Amino acid sequence: MQSILIKDTPREQREAIVRRALWGDCGTECEFCSGCDNLGGGRIESLYQPYIDGEKEIAEINAAYSAPFVR
Repeated sequence: MQSILIKDTPREQREAIVRRALWGDCGTECEFCSGCDNLGGGRIESLYQPYIDGEKEIAEINAAYSAPFVR
C-alpha cells in the first residue's frame, strides 16, 4: 500500500487521493463540483483542503470531524 502521508506525497497526488476517496453517491470520481452541497451534504472538499495544502494529515481531519459523534 502506498503512503498517503503529507511527507510522502506532492500536492497533486494529495488532490488525486481526495478525489478518489470521495468517489461517491453520484457514481463518478469527485471533481469538487459541489453537488454534495446541493444535496445538503456540504462542501466536502473544503473539509480535506488542509490535507491537500499539506497542513494536516487525513487521520487528523477525520478524528476532529468525528469527535463530536463519538461517545
